Amino acid sequence: MAQNSFPMKEWHVEHMEKTIVKFVKGLPRNATNYQKRQHKRYCGLTNICRQIDYDLKHGATTEQVLIVLQKIRNDSSYVDILNSEGSMERLDELERHFLHYNENIYSVNLRTF
Repeated sequence: MAQNSFPMKEWHVEHMEKTIVKFVKGLPRNATNYQKRQHKRYCGLTNICRQIDYDLKHGATTEQVLIVLQKIRNDSSYVDILNSEGSMERLDELERHFLHYNENIYSVNLRTF
């Protein structure tokens, strides 16, 4: 019987996808003051990347992050999210961050050999 290193991998992949969708969607126009405060506190690029990094440590991969970003960009089920104001900029911002993150990991791995 093999040991499962990441027993909640599927949950972390789903959480990563929900986190990305929440960030790309942004704040609704009719948000309450409480929602605005919470959004300002927890939904910045730094906090979103921190949450995704946590998911990466628990079984998700950077390739899965990039696949989710491409899925959001190209899938017809996410059209309503992409129509919101500033969503494409936020999506591009996340994609730049994780493409750069992915390049750094591969360059570190190549130096160790």
